[in-house]
Amino acid sequence: MHVILATDADWLVDEVVAALGGPETTFTHCRDGRAVVEVVKARTPDLVILDMQIGTMGGIAVTMDLRLDESGGTLPHVQILMLLDRQADVHMARRSGADGWLVKPLDALRLRRASKAIAAGGCFAEGIPAVDEPAGEEVVEEAATAEVEVATAN
Repeated sequence: MHVILATDADWLVDEVVAALGGPETTFTHCRDGRAVVEVVKARTPDLVILDMQIGTMGGIAVTMDLRLDESGGTLPHVQILMLLDRQADVHMARRSGADGWLVKPLDALRLRRASKAIAAGGCFAEGIPAVDEPAGEEVVEEAATAEVEVATAN
């Protein structure tokens, strides 16, 4: 398996390589998010792991760039795992087109599980906030009632 890891944090490189490294795994490390597209063009990886903060171009922007080039036909689809700094970043990761994400701090078990699922073409979504159902239901019911009243009044 070939993995592209984009981060400027040395501790994160050490953690990912320790968790995913093995005799059949190779890594390409990018310290700058702007370099990821060119690295993917040179050698299509099995997995791209993007840190949320990567120098001047973070993980969200890199993911959107990769997906844009994919939709334009200049790049193949690559599986993307994002490493988020906080739970509030989940919405942006989902909207950017990432195949999965983990919220830091990381541990080897979660990282291996997510990487294996995403590299196999699946997804891995961690840290999705729970929906506050009672408040959501009340709002939906009020809106539905208001629409019905307006519709029957006309």
